[in-house]
Amino acid sequence: MIGEIVAVGTELLLGDILNTNAQYLSRRLADMGIFIYHQSVIGDNGERVRQELDLAFRRSDIVITTGGLGPTKDDLTKEIAAEYFGKKMVLHKESLELIEGYFRRQNKEISENNKKQAYFPEGSIILPNNHGTAPGCIINGNGKTLVLLPGPPKENIPMFEDYVVPYLQKFNEYTLISKTLKICGMGESSVATKIGHIIDNQSNPTVAPYAKENEVTLRITAKAKTKGEGYALIDPIEKEIRHILGDNVYGIDEDSLESVIGKMLIDNNLTIAISESCTGGLLCGRLVNYPGISEVLIEGAVTYSNNAKMRRLGVRPETLNYFGAVSEQTAAEMAQGIARTSGAAIGISTTGIAGPGGGSTEKPVGLVYIGLYINGKIYVEKLNLAGNRQSIRARTVTIALDFLRRKLISEYRG
Repeated sequence: MIGEIVAVGTELLLGDILNTNAQYLSRRLADMGIFIYHQSVIGDNGERVRQELDLAFRRSDIVITTGGLGPTKDDLTKEIAAEYFGKKMVLHKESLELIEGYFRRQNKEISENNKKQAYFPEGSIILPNNHGTAPGCIINGNGKTLVLLPGPPKENIPMFEDYVVPYLQKFNEYTLISKTLKICGMGESSVATKIGHIIDNQSNPTVAPYAKENEVTLRITAKAKTKGEGYALIDPIEKEIRHILGDNVYGIDEDSLESVIGKMLIDNNLTIAISESCTGGLLCGRLVNYPGISEVLIEGAVTYSNNAKMRRLGVRPETLNYFGAVSEQTAAEMAQGIARTSGAAIGISTTGIAGPGGGSTEKPVGLVYIGLYINGKIYVEKLNLAGNRQSIRARTVTIALDFLRRKLISEYRG
């Protein structure tokens, strides 16, 4: 099947909202063997919505719209769809009851505008909205299928997964099974070079590299009649890639660096404390993303000033005076100091020059040191990063987490 995505919303055209729905839907539709050749964004204008549906259905079997299902007068997607298919709008009582119940739980009165959301083109398959007030629907006619979804991702994604995916899977004899490998410490080009022979000779499964912020993902996709068959095809490819890339592969699918590290710390009963300067709490915040990290994370300290480094961490004045706050020596003493004063088994630190000012010839903007105290040993990683202040800080956090992950593997593997 050939599909198309039409996003409706003036706020998307103006750049006020990022169209993440299109990215998500394209990926998921590809999983089901539905090819997306076109995407479009249009404003809240009835005539342009009508024209876009006409154009989309000339080249696609299924069109999925997002947005335009709200209670206001400019939310016209359903009404235009009804006109397009020559259907009248009718009240769906069950949807009205659900919308009324939603407002009762909010201790609010339902307005006449919101009742509009319970009307659909006659004969539609209704898609309940368990996270908002705008139900979606599926309309069939003339060998074409139109799926209408709400715009907010928190409503769009669950509705698509719960109702649209099962509906579409009935039309496809095969299913596409995917597994994503998460990689850190290598760029996309390096990954592609090392596994180039796999990519060049791929058929089923396929392997596609994607560069994400400070990491790379490899998506392995197999076409099969069952999930079991699909994963059986994926397994040898995954094993070969892991053999080639080694510890650069840190996880799969929904894994994150912080979830992998959090599990390693908890499994090994290792406590950790964090001292940060240039990252200003971002490193601690990433680890806190992992549920259950409270079992091992003792504390995080933002020791931004030299005084704080000396008073809180015990960094020696002579170290700061001779080597400076941004130095290998200071990073090491920060990591050891936070571990000692907190009683943690592991201490990790960051200190650097994030810019835009503060750099020099000897110590340019982007110079960062990461310190790590683990098993009585001290390690320091020196970085020279490019980018603006926020990107330097974000990259430092990712590299620091990966630095910690690799040392945990080397210290505690086997």
